[in-house]
Amino acid sequence: MSDKQDYLNVLRKIKNRPESSQRELAEELGFSLGKLNYCIKALKTKGLIKISNFTKNPQKINYIYVLTPKGISTKTKMTINFMKKKMQEYDELKKELKD
Repeated sequence: MSDKQDYLNVLRKIKNRPESSQRELAEELGFSLGKLNYCIKALKTKGLIKISNFTKNPQKINYIYVLTPKGISTKTKMTINFMKKKMQEYDELKKELKD
């Protein structure tokens, strides 16, 4: 899987569940914690997400991941490109089956 696909998957998960821990996100995506951390740092560096901390209980600090306006726009563009690519693959497979 490409970095772009990984980034899109992380952006989608963050959009749906911004309060998820890195461990939860990694598990849901099938990533190692290291890979997820790499993706999150890259997305933050690109300005696509913000990371804020909040406390659920006084002993523990958690983070919330928020898509920036740029992140929302990029996620939309990446989703459209992904769908175009999948439709092209589908058309090619359909054509192969006809031959």
